[in-house]
Amino acid sequence: MTVSAFVKPGYNVQRLNEGITAQLQQFKFEEGQTFKVAGEKESQEESFGGLGLIILITIFGFLGVLILEFKTFKSILIVLSVIPLGIVGGLLMLFLTGETLSFTATIGFIALVGIEVKNSLLVVDFTNQLREQGKGIEEAIIEAGEIRFVPILLTSLTAIGGLLPLVIEYSALYSPLALVLIGGLISSTLLSRLVTPVMYKLLPPAVERKDVEVLEEAMA
Repeated sequence: MTVSAFVKPGYNVQRLNEGITAQLQQFKFEEGQTFKVAGEKESQEESFGGLGLIILITIFGFLGVLILEFKTFKSILIVLSVIPLGIVGGLLMLFLTGETLSFTATIGFIALVGIEVKNSLLVVDFTNQLREQGKGIEEAIIEAGEIRFVPILLTSLTAIGGLLPLVIEYSALYSPLALVLIGGLISSTLLSRLVTPVMYKLLPPAVERKDVEVLEEAMA
């Protein structure tokens, strides 16, 4: 026997599935009778089954790019330190809106990590460039933070503005992804302003200075 049903707008499909499944598990079936939840639940399980490989590929891709860019463990660690900041914001946004960690929300977290790493990479790389020019650590951190913060902020605001229609025109499929990105962008943009400079101060990577005095000595 197959029983089909559609969820009314405004209700969370995953929570309804969990509630119905819990009641079916308490139901006393006749001997030899079982039940299986299909539909969206089945599709979700199939999607999550291949997600582990995607996450592994994403992680190795991030590490490969960062290693080619910085070649130092400290710089990579500073860049990756922003990832938890965005994840916290994404989870908090899902909690405040009553959404669950669905498949599309998980995809949103993967996209969010990429945006965070890109923003952090710009700041750390520019700080390294300033130090190579002969500036001190604190001076380079302050200058890089001031110069890069506005472009990163404007980029985040633009992305949030583009995602708002997906939240306003609610869709059980796309809205969780947009909510994760919006929450993560807000928290990572604001918190990284504090965390990234502190991490750089605590773990200053080694850089090769290329200031005028060093060049003059090399030419002499």
